[in-house]
Amino acid sequence: MLTFPRFFSFFGLALLLWLTSCSASKPAFGERGYTETGKASYYSDKLKGNKMANGDRYQPGKKTAAHKKLPFGTRVKVVNPTNGKSVKVKITDRGPFVSGRIIDLSKYAAKKLDMMGAGVTPVEMKVLKPARKK
Repeated sequence: MLTFPRFFSFFGLALLLWLTSCSASKPAFGERGYTETGKASYYSDKLKGNKMANGDRYQPGKKTAAHKKLPFGTRVKVVNPTNGKSVKVKITDRGPFVSGRIIDLSKYAAKKLDMMGAGVTPVEMKVLKPARKK
């Protein structure tokens, strides 16, 4: 039979174990829910038709983006926190290679975020759908 103090120490230990097992961990790199914050830029019109790292040709009217390491085909949501506007894009290229920038967007995506005048703007990026594993 459990005595009063032993019951509460047992109950307290059980509660502590339950609470620690419920703690949320951050999603791994590239997995659904993975997030990054930083700056976004967008592709110049001069790049229209150039090959991207995935082999496709850049089309300014598509919802595409470049990221340094996310696998090609990863779908991300990019939010401009200054105005709340967002766009969903697919990672198709590598870059940007400028310190502090986390993503390069197609012209279409940049327009959706209302960042055309600024050229570079702070953003929050979240993985919605990881790339398919081959």
